[in-house]
Amino acid sequence: MSWLTKTLSSSIGKKVLMSLTGLFLCTFLLVHLIGNLQLFKNDGGYAFNKYAVFMTTFPLIKVISYVNYALILFHAFWGLYLEFQNRKARPIAYAVVRNQSSFSSRNMAILGTILLVYIVVHMGDFWYKFHNEPLPYAKYTENVVSGVVTTEEMPSTYSQEVKMVEMSNEAAGTHTVVLKDLYKEVGVSFQNPLLVIFYILGMFAVAYHLYHGFQSAFQTLGWNHPKYTPLVKFIGTWVFAIAIPLGFAAMPIYFYIQHLMGN
Repeated sequence: MSWLTKTLSSSIGKKVLMSLTGLFLCTFLLVHLIGNLQLFKNDGGYAFNKYAVFMTTFPLIKVISYVNYALILFHAFWGLYLEFQNRKARPIAYAVVRNQSSFSSRNMAILGTILLVYIVVHMGDFWYKFHNEPLPYAKYTENVVSGVVTTEEMPSTYSQEVKMVEMSNEAAGTHTVVLKDLYKEVGVSFQNPLLVIFYILGMFAVAYHLYHGFQSAFQTLGWNHPKYTPLVKFIGTWVFAIAIPLGFAAMPIYFYIQHLMGN
């Protein structure tokens, strides 16, 4: 395994590790956005709450999630380490910053640090509370014929041993689900304008970080070809640097507007 150790400890090997972990996190970000888009469904949080339970109870997803958490920390601290190594190799900064490099490429370490802070706050706001705090419960009764779902907030004293309980009433033609109401917690959290602004600023950091990072990862891995590079740049720009940050930023804005409207 000495060849692998030598490869990964080399300058290009370190960059390859950053690229591979970064692309994995890009994939996670896309899947996470698709799941969280259920927040926009007009169903009282029924779809989103079921999604939250599934993501935190299904064994394979739980394993992937913990791997993802580890890779986030690795990617962040490995990036800071590489930045430290680069500065150590060039202790005197250039007198003039030329225009060949973009703002995001020159500030990847700063943007990454901002994102790490953002992730810690985000995990504390929702992941930690969902796992460790007594959130309210909601009861959803779905008519299996019409698909109409009615929502009922459970009493504050209600609790159950598991995150979701399902019951079916064949005679009435209904399916009832009682589960932790993370949707309500999201709505309450985003009534705070400072938190909304923080999340929006965090998405600006995501946009700039991914604008350079996505394309740079493919270049590091050797996928730099006239036929494919334009596609990589298109996906990196319009999907990861624009669409995904906008999608995440829209969520706190949506709930804050709902709060202002009294809904």
